Amino acid sequence: MAWIVVSISLIVIWVASLCKIFFGATSSSKSTLLDDGKASHKKNVMFVIAHPDDESMFFSPTINYLASNAYNLHILCLSTGNADGMGSIRKDELHQACAVLKVPLQQLKILDHPSFQDGFGQVWSHDLLTKIIEEEVTNHDIHTIITFDNHGVSGHCNHRDVHRGVLKFLQTNSGRNIKAWELVSLNIFRKYCGPVDIWLSILSARKHPSEVIIINEQPRKSFEAMAQHLSQWVWFRKLFVSFSSYTYANTLNRINP
Repeated sequence: MAWIVVSISLIVIWVASLCKIFFGATSSSKSTLLDDGKASHKKNVMFVIAHPDDESMFFSPTINYLASNAYNLHILCLSTGNADGMGSIRKDELHQACAVLKVPLQQLKILDHPSFQDGFGQVWSHDLLTKIIEEEVTNHDIHTIITFDNHGVSGHCNHRDVHRGVLKFLQTNSGRNIKAWELVSLNIFRKYCGPVDIWLSILSARKHPSEVIIINEQPRKSFEAMAQHLSQWVWFRKLFVSFSSYTYANTLNRINP
C-alpha cells in the first residue's frame, strides 16, 4: 500500500512540475544574466562547448530563453565528436540541431583541430583554447560567454578543459569586461529528477543569490533538437533527455576569474 502512495505522490509532483514549466515558468534573476550594462543593441552571447550535442543535452533551456529574447547566439564547438569516427556526420547533425534551436548557422563554428580530439584521456591545450576563444570574442564582439563549470556536468575531461580554457581567457583579458557564466554541475539525485528539479533549483537560488535559474519554457524543442543528433539518439540518451534536469532548467553561476 505504501508504494502506491509513494508512486501517486511522485506522479503528482512530476505533473505539477510540468505544469509549472508550461504554464507558470519564471526564470530567476534574468536581469543579472542579460544586463551587460552596455547599449541595448549589444546582445552577442557565445556558448563554448566541447562536442556536437552538448548544446541540446545540457544548454537548451538557456539557448531557448536567449533566442526568444532576440539575443545573437553564437556557438563555438571545439571538436567534431570524432571519437567513434563519425565526426563529419556529427557536424551535420549539429547544423540541424542549431536550426531547431534558432541559432543562425553562420554563427556556429565547429573546429576539427588535431589538438582538440574527442575522447577521454585527450588533454586539450588551455593556451590554444584561450587563443581561439579570444579570436571568436573579438571577431563577433561577444560580451557574454556561457560554458561548463570545472566538473563539466559529467566529469568529461573535454568539458573540464573547455572550462579551464575560458577561465584562462578571462584571466588574461581582465580589462575587456567580458561576462562569463558556468553551467552548474548537479549531484546524481538532482541530475536525474527531471522537471522536479526546478523546485530545488529555485530553493538553491534563494540561498545563493549569485545563481541564475533559467527554466525551459520549450522542453519539446529541446527533445526535437537532440533528436537531430541521430548518431547519438540511442535508447539511453532518450532516457537521459527525458529524466535529466538539464532538459528542464539550467542553473548558471558567474565565473569570477
